[in-house]
Parts: sequence; C-alpha cells; structure tokens
Amino acid sequence: MAMDLNKLLKEAVDKKASDIFIITGLPVSYKLNGVIKPQSEEIVLPDTSEQLITDAYKLAGRDMSNFIETGDDDFSISIKGLSRFRISAYKQRGSMAAVIRLVAFDIPNYQELSIHENVMAIAEKTKGLVLVTGPAGGGKSTTLACVIDQINKTRNAHIITLEDPIEYLHKNIRSIVSQREVYADTEGYVTALRACLRQSPDVILVGEMRDFETIQTSMTAAETGHLIISTLHSVGAANTIDRIIDVFPPSQQQQIRVQLSQLLQTVISQQLIPAVDGRLVPAFEIMHCNNAIRNMIRESKIHQIDNAINSFGDEGMISMDNYLLKLFKDGTITSETALKYAFNPDSLERKISL
Repeated sequence: MAMDLNKLLKEAVDKKASDIFIITGLPVSYKLNGVIKPQSEEIVLPDTSEQLITDAYKLAGRDMSNFIETGDDDFSISIKGLSRFRISAYKQRGSMAAVIRLVAFDIPNYQELSIHENVMAIAEKTKGLVLVTGPAGGGKSTTLACVIDQINKTRNAHIITLEDPIEYLHKNIRSIVSQREVYADTEGYVTALRACLRQSPDVILVGEMRDFETIQTSMTAAETGHLIISTLHSVGAANTIDRIIDVFPPSQQQQIRVQLSQLLQTVISQQLIPAVDGRLVPAFEIMHCNNAIRNMIRESKIHQIDNAINSFGDEGMISMDNYLLKLFKDGTITSETALKYAFNPDSLERKISL
C-alpha cells in the first residue's frame, strides 16, 4: 500500500521526533528522546520503501542515479512551514532504505539546549583549529550551528561553511555567511577548502575532517591565520589528537605534533545523555590548549592530557566524567546513566560513592 511521505514528515515534526527510519521488513519508526518506536503495525515492503525514497528525491529535485549506482547518498530537503530534513539513503538486503534526520528551520537557543558557556566560548576564538568530537547522533551539528550563530550575531566576519549536506540555514546578521554544500556546490571538501582561502574568509566550518587530505588542508588553512572549526568521530581530546597524528605517515608525525601544538585551540567532546525527565541533555569534555597541554602534544605525552584537563578546571576545562558527576549531583541524570556514559566508569563510581 502506498504511503504519503509528506504525512510521515509532518507527523514526525508534530511528535518532536529526531529521526525517521524507513527500512524494509519493519514498520516506519521514529526516534523519540533517543528511543526508536514503531509508528504502526504496517510492515514496509520493498515497493513501499522505494516509493517513499523516490518521493524524497522528487521533493529535493535530485537525480537518483548516483544512489542507484553506489548504494549510498546524503541530501537534504526543505518543506516550507514544516522543517528541514537530512536524508541518508542506502541499500540494505537489496532494497532501498533511509534514515531521515529532522532539522529545525530556526537555530536553537543554546541555553535551552543546556550547551555550556565554556563550549560557546569557542565563538570568541579568531584563529587556529577548534574541534567538536563525539559519536554520530551526539549533537555535534547542533552545537556547531549554535557557535556559528553566536559568531554571526557578535562579529563582522565572513563565515564559510562546507557541509554534507547543509542542515541549519544561517541568515546574514552581523556577518556574511556563505553556506556551501559538498557535491552540490563544490566537488569535495579539499577543493572547497583550497578555494575558501581566496574568498576572504575569517571563519571556515569544515563539516567533517574525514580523511588525510581534508585534515592536512584544514591544518594548512589554520596556519594562514583563519579560524577553522570542524568535527571528528572520536571520543575524548587525547584520542582526537592521536587520531589526527596517526593519519600522517610516521616520517611526518613529529612535524605534525609541533604544528598541532601551535594550531590547536580547543577540543570539545560531547554525547547526548537520557535525563531523568525523558529529555536528552548534552554532556561535554572541554579541553583548551594552554602551554602545558601544548608541550604534551609536542613531546608526544598525549596520555597525560586527561590528568591535565582535571588539573585546569579554573581555566574552563572539565573531563567528561566530572561533567557526568555534575549532572548526577544536579539531579539531571541517574547514577546508572552516568556510569553507562563514563569514559572511566570505575573511577566515576568511586566519586559517586563518596
């Protein structure tokens, strides 16, 4: 039986879902406060999933040939008066499937989302490299949108965003915001990054540093005095730094440590945690590079960074486990939830027991 895509999208918005799952053999499901729930007993058949995904391509005015050929595609659609949607279409077991992320038209208020002031402080940086890291679905895109919005509201600058696909739409407030969608407006991150440097940028948002070339080009752009903000799917500041260094050949790694120690400004790691009241709240690890941490990066003592973060709380730094402890003590999350999401559960358990 045919399903109405517009009806599904409207219902998901009304229910405040974060994601829609269209997968053959299962009912259409919504993710509500981090929990996936079927929306009916009607099983999606291969013809139905193909019809819904074809309808999504029509709404986007996008050609399906790349998806049919490769089995993967990401794009976004915008429905006036409703919302924006980021669609990841893929093939599984020979049939078409999609996960659709709902993205509000308006940039959220960071205070309402419980994004910490020390995270928003990265909007005050004017040069170097800032990284927001964490698992997929951890809220990185929303945090970045809030940071870009803050820069837009407070500074006269040219902000260039390179995204795949574009999620939040930024209006020009005090800044000029040029939003470029990778593969639609430009052939790739590296090409766009190189072109950016000729477009008088002050701030460049790189949607994801996903490979050696993008990381290398981003670091080069940061060296030229621009503020580069990007994301990595890594957990924790120490892991993030190791990940970047390990991308380079061994013969270059010492040079990259020196370069990174000079360029890196802040690493934020975040995850979304189920709260007692049923919401999802963000938890953060915040590392700002001071002289001690720059020396650790340069001298390959990355393993000491976790202790350093705990030692420099007065400089706005906090470890993930101490942030979780704070959320527990505030009554926002349970002790079980805190331990489940902790980087070092044994250590956190001892602190909770005190």
